[in-house]
Amino acid sequence: MRPERARSDGESLKHVAVPYDSDEAFLELAVPHVRTALREGRQVLVITCPVKLARLREALGHEADLIDSRLSTSWYDHPYRTLAAYHEYTRGRRTLVIGEPVWAGRSRREIRELIRYESVINAAFRATAAIMWCLYDLRHVPGGVLDYGPVNHPVLLGADGETASSRFVEPHELVLHDDREPLPEPPATAETVRFTARELKRLRQTVGDYARAAGMDRNLITSLVISVSEIAANSVEHGAGYGTIAMWVVDGELVCEIADPGGALDDPLPGYIPPEPESPRGYGLWISRQLCDLVELRAEEGLLRVRLHLGMGS
Repeated sequence: MRPERARSDGESLKHVAVPYDSDEAFLELAVPHVRTALREGRQVLVITCPVKLARLREALGHEADLIDSRLSTSWYDHPYRTLAAYHEYTRGRRTLVIGEPVWAGRSRREIRELIRYESVINAAFRATAAIMWCLYDLRHVPGGVLDYGPVNHPVLLGADGETASSRFVEPHELVLHDDREPLPEPPATAETVRFTARELKRLRQTVGDYARAAGMDRNLITSLVISVSEIAANSVEHGAGYGTIAMWVVDGELVCEIADPGGALDDPLPGYIPPEPESPRGYGLWISRQLCDLVELRAEEGLLRVRLHLGMGS
């Protein structure tokens, strides 16, 4: 899965922020837009709550059978897996996607990453023949999230129709809270291991043993070991040729930090977009973002720190 290369037909992404304030307003906006997209031969995907999906299907009548639908609670459970799902859905097609994430009940960290995901869409799907409407229910979306609507969307839909956002920021220029704050140092209780190329196999075993001893669900251990292995292999191949890993448990998560003294961040969106097949780099971070709950990166004074977070499971 990767972003499409430049299209010969000239069609590209239209990414639109769509605020509304009632279920009736949702239908008034969505129904004609869905029907227009169907007439244009687009594949249509609508992601929202069960009540709105039911009302939309009722309003569309027999045309409801021509659209795809998903529930927000599952589709937006993990923002970077959502990006992968969008790649799969939009690849090689003309599409309309109407999506409405769930913001209520999310932690500050989760909201930050969901806001970032909305920005990354602009880079990940720039050359795709997709119209993406991002819905904002003014009755429920937090004010801090609404503030980023014009920042993350080049187009805004208002009472006078579509207008260009004067506040739009390109994804590689977006800075959210905590992005430039130094990562706190690992706790004194963290288990630290040094590794080189010859010790990668032993490193995988060490990480797996630590996770099992900590009580992590065995299916999640595999995800963690794969992620650590990918990042450590990058350190060996493209960095200093060696590194260290620190592991600790905090707040129901197992955290692994791989520190590479020769690493650097030369990708403005590291691991957010799947690399091209011919690219020698970038797979490790893409895979890690898919498998882990959170991936944090900091490059300071010649040291690249990649911090992986993964919940322990039930």
